[in-house]
Parts: sequence; C-alpha cells; structure tokens
Amino acid sequence: MFISLNRIIKSGWVDFKRNSGLSLATIFIMVLAISLATSLFLFQKTSQVLTKTIAEKVDMYIYFNTDLSSDDILVIQQELAGLALIRDIEYVSSDEALKRFVSRHKNDQALMESLEELGANPLLPSLNIQAWEASQYAAISSFLNNSSFNNLIAKIDYQQKKPVIEKLSSIASSINAAGIFSSIILALIAILVAFNTVRLAIYNSREEIETMRLVGASNGFVRGPFLVQGVISGFLAAVITLIVIGVSLFFLSPALKFILSGFNIFSYFVTNLFLIFLSQISVGISLGFVSSWLAIRKYLKI
Repeated sequence: MFISLNRIIKSGWVDFKRNSGLSLATIFIMVLAISLATSLFLFQKTSQVLTKTIAEKVDMYIYFNTDLSSDDILVIQQELAGLALIRDIEYVSSDEALKRFVSRHKNDQALMESLEELGANPLLPSLNIQAWEASQYAAISSFLNNSSFNNLIAKIDYQQKKPVIEKLSSIASSINAAGIFSSIILALIAILVAFNTVRLAIYNSREEIETMRLVGASNGFVRGPFLVQGVISGFLAAVITLIVIGVSLFFLSPALKFILSGFNIFSYFVTNLFLIFLSQISVGISLGFVSSWLAIRKYLKI
C-alpha cells in the first residue's frame, strides 16, 4: 500500500513539473484567493480594533434646562449610571462647559468676541455619556426620551451624531461583505483554472493512462497522480501566501500601528501564525483537491 502511495505521489510530482506553466498559473490564482481569505481574517480583527477606537471617541451629551440644580442632575446621573449600556457618565456644569469651550476655541478671535458680547454663559449643564458600543446609543436615547425626567432635558445630541454612528457600523459590514464575495469569486476562478490544468494534464497523459489500463493498474493508481497535482498546487500556494502576507505586514505594520492606535497587526499575525497557516493549507488543498476531482470525474473515463 505504501509503495503504491509513494509511486502515486512521485508520478503526481513529475506531472506537476511537466505542466509547470499551467501549474504556476494555478498557483498564482490560488495565491490570490488564499490571500484574500487571509486578509479577510485579519480585517475582522483590525476592524474590531478600529471600530472600538472610534467608538471610544463617540459620545452623547444630555443638556438640561438652566433652572435645574446640580444636585438634581447628579441624582439623574446616579440613575443612569446603573444602566448596563453605559460605560462612563460625567457631569459637566455650565461653568466647566464654558472653560472647555474657551480652551478649545481660544484662537478664534471672532468667536471669543461674540462670547464676550453676550455677557453671560450661554452653555447648558450636561451629562456626557459613553456607551460600550456605538450601536447602543440608540437604545440609550430611547430610554431618555421615555424617562420620568424627560421634561427636564433641553436637548439630546444623539440625532446629530446618529449618521456618524450608523456610518461606522455600515462601513465595517460593507467591507466584510465585499471581502467574502470577492473571496468566493476568486475561489471559483481558482477551481476553474486548476480544473483546466488537470484536464490538460489528463489529455497530455492519455497514452500513459491507456498503457496503465492495459497492464491492469487500479482506478486509484490512475486517478491518484492528478489529485496529487491539485494538492501540491494548493500546498505551494498556501506557503507562498504565508510568506507574502508575512513580509507585507512586517513592512506595513509601523504605518498601520499609527492608524490602529497602537495595535500591531504583524505581532497579531505571528501570534496566530499556526492557525493562519493551518487555515491557508486547508483552503489551498481543498481548492486543489476539489478542482482535480471534478476534472477527473468529467474527463477521465476508466
């Protein structure tokens, strides 16, 4: 059994080298397909980090009527702090809001002059709310609109920030969906190219196949080398993809680290190297095996 298996593998390797041009084309398409699948895996992690980073910068302000005392606002703050959706809540008095406004716009001379002409503090006391996730602000806003202290609220700025929050969620979903769709398309192209490679290999080896039939070779011995070709193509494509992505991330990591607020994607890649390579090997060999099996079923009549 082991002798036959060894011969099948050797025969498949010889046929793989004999059709080197077609084999390289198959590997190239497989590399694209596996690279996209790997990039999708890495994107899921980076999108989580990026979404979390942006979500931490998104907040919501509840502005209260000017005649409401700070003690009343602090009571409301304590009630809201008990909500599981809220990560952090801060009371900002009118005076504190004015200090922050002046500090932020101190270089805007026209705005500062306008503020002086008013002669009074136009800013309202507020509660600054930060949720655990950007998608939770809608539920918090709904809770506030139906709360017993809704009549004490002058304004909730959720509606102004709602488009930004929704856009943040939709961008990540759209990129993820586009990545999955592109991966499927490339996988189908890889199967098609590998399918035609094996079909041509069967055609080129028709005399050898006929000879093997005459000497009584088993069906498995005849079909085996063509399956081996597909597996070799998938394996080599996975190895090449791992090297290409690893080198690319090594050089891109410093720039991406700045964008992703300190997250080192190359370190993440190295940490999950075994899982990533195992996934790539599985995808590559599956693509090669399936395409070879389909070609054998259609064109190799024994």
